[in-house]
Amino acid sequence: MNNGKFEELKIKKKASIYLIFKRFLDILFSSIILIICLPIFLIVAIFIKIDSKGPVFYKHKRIGKNGKYIYLYKFRSMHKDADKKLKDLLKDPKIKKEWEANFKLDNDPRITRVGKILRKTSIDELPQLINILKGDMSVVGPRPIVDGEIDKYGKNKDKFLSVTPGLTGWWACNGRSCKSYSDRMKLELYYIDHISLLLDTKILLKTVVAVIKGHGAK
Repeated sequence: MNNGKFEELKIKKKASIYLIFKRFLDILFSSIILIICLPIFLIVAIFIKIDSKGPVFYKHKRIGKNGKYIYLYKFRSMHKDADKKLKDLLKDPKIKKEWEANFKLDNDPRITRVGKILRKTSIDELPQLINILKGDMSVVGPRPIVDGEIDKYGKNKDKFLSVTPGLTGWWACNGRSCKSYSDRMKLELYYIDHISLLLDTKILLKTVVAVIKGHGAK
C-alpha cells in the first residue's frame, strides 16, 4: 500500500471514530438536558398558550445532511398565521429585499410578546433536542437552512450538505443575527473545513457565554 492510500485510510478511520463519538455524545447530552428541562417545557407551554392562540410547538421544514428534508422543532414564537402574514409583508419591496438578503426580518411583527423573550434567551430552540435524539441534527454543526438559502452557497453547496446540521455552530456562537448572510456562510464553511472534537468543544463553551449574554439572538 502506498503512502497516499495509507494516509487516506487513516483520515477516514479518524473521521469515523469522530462521528461515532459525536453521535454518542449527542444522544447522551440531549437525553440529559431534555430530562432536566421538562419543568421549563411545561412553564413555557403555559406562557405560550396564555399569550396567543395556536400550538405550543412549531415544526419547520429544513434541509438536513445530504439534502434530506427534516422538520425542525421549536417553541412557537410567532402568531399562528405567521406564514400567511409573511406573504402579505413581502408585498412591501423594502421588506422583500430584507427577507431575500437575510431570510429574516428585524422587528418582525409576527413575533409574539412571549416569543421575543424565547428568542432572546434561545429557549425557543430547546425542542430541537428531540431532533438531536432522532439523529436529524447534532449538538454542534451548521444551522439547518430552508430551500431558498442553499443556492447562496453556490459551488460550496455539496460541502455544506455533507455534514449534519446542529443546534449550535461556529456562526451561531459568533454573532449570529448580528452577521450578514455572507459572513454566516463563511463561518459555517470554516467549521466544515476545520471540523474536530476540539472545535466542537470550543463552540459549546462560546455558545454558553453567548446565551448568557444574549448576544446575537433575536
